[in-house]
Amino acid sequence: MFDGLFLFGQSIVRFGTPETIFFALLASLVGVVMGALPGLTATMSLALMTTLTIKLPPEQALLILICTYVGSIYGGSRSAILLNIPGTPASAASCLDGYQLARQGMAGRAMGIATTGSVMGTLIGMFFLAAFTPVLGGLALKFGAYEFFWLALFGVIIAGTLTGDDPLKGWIAGIAGLFIATIGQEPQYGYERFAWGVRDLAGGIQLVPALVGAFGFAELLTAMRNRQAPVKISAFDTVIPKLRDVAQYWRTILRSGLIGTGVGIVPGVGEDVAAWSSYAAAKRASKEKEKYGKGSVEGLMAAETGDNACVPGAMIPVLTLAIPGSAPAAVLMAAMIIHGVKPGPLIMVENPQFVYDVVAMMLFATIGILIYGLVLTKALVQVLRVPQHLIVPIIFVLCAVGSFAIAGRLFDVYVMLAFGLIGFFLRHFGYPMAPLVLGIVLGDLLEKNLRRALILSDGDLSPFFTRPIAGTVAAMIFATIAWKLWSLYRRRPSSKVVT
Repeated sequence: MFDGLFLFGQSIVRFGTPETIFFALLASLVGVVMGALPGLTATMSLALMTTLTIKLPPEQALLILICTYVGSIYGGSRSAILLNIPGTPASAASCLDGYQLARQGMAGRAMGIATTGSVMGTLIGMFFLAAFTPVLGGLALKFGAYEFFWLALFGVIIAGTLTGDDPLKGWIAGIAGLFIATIGQEPQYGYERFAWGVRDLAGGIQLVPALVGAFGFAELLTAMRNRQAPVKISAFDTVIPKLRDVAQYWRTILRSGLIGTGVGIVPGVGEDVAAWSSYAAAKRASKEKEKYGKGSVEGLMAAETGDNACVPGAMIPVLTLAIPGSAPAAVLMAAMIIHGVKPGPLIMVENPQFVYDVVAMMLFATIGILIYGLVLTKALVQVLRVPQHLIVPIIFVLCAVGSFAIAGRLFDVYVMLAFGLIGFFLRHFGYPMAPLVLGIVLGDLLEKNLRRALILSDGDLSPFFTRPIAGTVAAMIFATIAWKLWSLYRRRPSSKVVT
């Protein structure tokens, strides 16, 4: 414990320079603005910022990305409360009570509550990130190729199960992502697969252009299809939170922080599930259930605490297992790899300081959103007035330039455009994006460990099921699939024969 505090103190001192603080506050501001603008998700913000920070030193680049991540999840509450439009999917639960409070003339109080919940949720998640990552990292050292194969598959299956209304569509999207990850040269012998004679395809599909397309360009196409009317922002009262709101609902804050962190640890689930889970748990335990959906302070506090606690929670599997806990965390993990950081079981052995660097970065981001939430709210909400026809071309240029800048290949711009169109049509037909992205991210991990395991066992499949951890994860996968298929079967409308 004292070693962890010492390493954390070192991280704070190293990042406490004026230049670093400036970058942290600027990135948090960018995140809040992009999160507040409807249609610009946290994943899209991270994908764009990854391309823009590619030439920066690793520590500065990752600081900017983490601050953008935290700021984007928080920023979505602004439009959710004022316009009843979630700035990010994570803020959808905040619309239920936040907008109702705004209609009752308490928009300022609602934004103060959202700021309090966001800050408290992030701090709770940070505590568990610092406390559990070393423990889970030690446990992960016992994982072998068999366990990592099942764990990668578990991430795709869970993402498909919990994102979207139809698990079959989620699984199809996840399997499609795994297939996309196999395009290019086979890792052991360099044999070309699914390249069809196209030289650029032989190098494989790069993750960042695919993410920028799926979450950037696709979001723009969706926003262009669903044009929004000019917004009208009403005057609001003070945003300084009341102490009694925090004191009265401390149990809700703690419960939602724990739920949000726990949901974040589950691979591929995300902040929106954390928000809804926290909201539902708070409603079940509340003594004022009748206020939920009609302007409940407790409901808004639960939703905002839960989704922000999910951010550090999602970083735990990234750092210890190299498996992202959410779609934005997948982009962040890709950025870490690009900048030479190798997340996974060995990180606590090779680079334990980096874990506490991440905690310190999140602390600076939390300070940033606290400042912006309490001091600059009236100025920041003015970005909601920016016409959509001005935002769309700017974001499109950033998508194209950022995709090209990664490797200087025009082919990556084509990849971005292709995945944007694919993502747009998949959304239209109800297919979630998170499993697709998780499939692309985890495909390489799954394939390499499958090959390694088969080589170690000389082609014998039994160790995949007889090793304790591997067998447990495999059983969880099969149980999840069977349970979801049974649930779908029971929901199927019964057909009665009319005589």
